[in-house]
Amino acid sequence: MLGAADVRRLLAEHGLRPSKALGQHFVTDPNTVRRIVRLADVDADESVVEIGAGLGSLTLALALTGAQVVAVEVDRHLVSVLRAVLAEHTNVTVVEADALALDWGELLGASPAWCLVANLPYNVATPLVVRVLEEAPRVRMMLVMVQREVGERLAAVPGSRAYGAVSVKVAYWATAAVVGVVPPTVFVPRPAVESALVRIDRRDSPAVPESLVSYARLCEVVVAGFGQRRKMLRRSLASIVASEAFDAAGVAPSARAEELDVEQWGRLAAAVETP
Repeated sequence: MLGAADVRRLLAEHGLRPSKALGQHFVTDPNTVRRIVRLADVDADESVVEIGAGLGSLTLALALTGAQVVAVEVDRHLVSVLRAVLAEHTNVTVVEADALALDWGELLGASPAWCLVANLPYNVATPLVVRVLEEAPRVRMMLVMVQREVGERLAAVPGSRAYGAVSVKVAYWATAAVVGVVPPTVFVPRPAVESALVRIDRRDSPAVPESLVSYARLCEVVVAGFGQRRKMLRRSLASIVASEAFDAAGVAPSARAEELDVEQWGRLAAAVETP
């Protein structure tokens, strides 16, 4: 696994600098990557996809479990270095691709169940997690390292300060929890904030059945509600939710967005969708 000296050496040898535009912060602590692999419960029987593999520190830890690993990296300048670092590990396939534009069906191939383990670039973490939940049902679990604030939003529960529209979207598809905090000192370059380790386990079926309301309509209502989160729902949703819909859903019109769990949002969206 790669320590801080290894990361700096690889960058210097290849004339590379971490890209601010890509949100690159390379993890340099072997204990941290081993912790991530342990929390993800990765073993030799797993199929693992890693997003933002960078120079391969986490990839090496995943490879040592014996799992079949697909390591995705968008930065073409890093891909050749990554392949060299991983050259001895025949259970790793390196893919040069933008994770936000991937064809997940093509990437994951025939394996029926995958886990995603990644040190996600801060600037793509939220849209990537949501996209995987929406488009890659064969990814059954994610263990991601993200900016702490982002991690708290992904796993937030109703009534908490971090709870928002993305929290509801995650809860629709999965259960999520912050399972660890990582200091800035384990990265090169060092970020200005702490990171969080978030474990996301996909539900066997969505928290709100599609037979009750479509996911698209649910998201429309949730985003509108959180768009003016300080207002009561009867005001923030006035343009799309009739007053009688609150009664039909069993939701108080005086409630605010952060008070509703995913099932309540589902009932409210269903009441709007009902002709």
